[in-house]
Amino acid sequence: MPFPAVEPLASGLLDLDDGTQLYWEESGNPAGKPMIWLHGGPGSGLGGGGYRRRPDPAVWRIIGIDQRGCGRSRPVVGAPGFDLTALTTERLIRDIEAVREHLGIEQWLVAGGSWGSTLALAYALAHPDRVSAIVLIAVTTTSRAEVSWISESVGRIFPREWEAFELASGRRPGQRVVDAYVERLADPDLTVREAAALAWCTWEDVHMSLVAGPLSPLREEDPAFRLTFATQVTWFWSHSGFLGERGILDRIGEIAHLPAVLIHGRLDVSGPLATAWELHRAWPGSQLIVIEGEGHGGDSMAEEQERAYASFARS
Repeated sequence: MPFPAVEPLASGLLDLDDGTQLYWEESGNPAGKPMIWLHGGPGSGLGGGGYRRRPDPAVWRIIGIDQRGCGRSRPVVGAPGFDLTALTTERLIRDIEAVREHLGIEQWLVAGGSWGSTLALAYALAHPDRVSAIVLIAVTTTSRAEVSWISESVGRIFPREWEAFELASGRRPGQRVVDAYVERLADPDLTVREAAALAWCTWEDVHMSLVAGPLSPLREEDPAFRLTFATQVTWFWSHSGFLGERGILDRIGEIAHLPAVLIHGRLDVSGPLATAWELHRAWPGSQLIVIEGEGHGGDSMAEEQERAYASFARS
């Protein structure tokens, strides 16, 4: 069962070297074991703070951030003058390090879900000495193959919905759907951008719908959120997370010594279990937990997340 809701003990906007203000918050025990939660999307933000209910607040010093370009961080994607080309995984990793240094944390557990699991892995590869353990849920690495599956191949499961999704992309012959959406979401006409964002978010709702989970429909979010979310997702996906075609999978040996728990739903058609399985096979320090009746999230997955935090609290 989740712990009672806790509110942040401290929060703020951290001024970064390029003028970005990154939102961070801290809850739980200020003297506890440090951990950071990396949200999904990219571009979804921390949301209502449900991530705080899974670690024991008496044990953990719980840090969360709104990744640059979304949530309460400033500026957000789409704001006048926002430079999308500066939005890279390397830059997000530097942001995480800036928060760690700002809060005076030497080493922390790094946790993330969906896109957040990709970012957690990328951060660990860049700074393995700063990571005590890793907890991932709905595991992804944002490889080119994963992007191809989630934006095109999975349409074989939802052919009618994918046909509408592809049509709304306006792609040229031979152009990838995700690349076409990047173009439409950068169109100078706001009407075009908002229509593309709605179509993208509607498709996201479809491929995450095989098993009921805790996620609210993205298509029902306000237009500004949809635009931020869709722009960030398509940007990062079109570049394979700025990690190369198989960047994380080919480098996992570099962090194979770190303890990790990988939690994944058997029925996750958005991100098939094969990715988590391949990571686990190459990672002696990892434990793979497969939830039989869930997809891209769910109560049983969250309960395993709690158990993983508890196991690392004792270590």
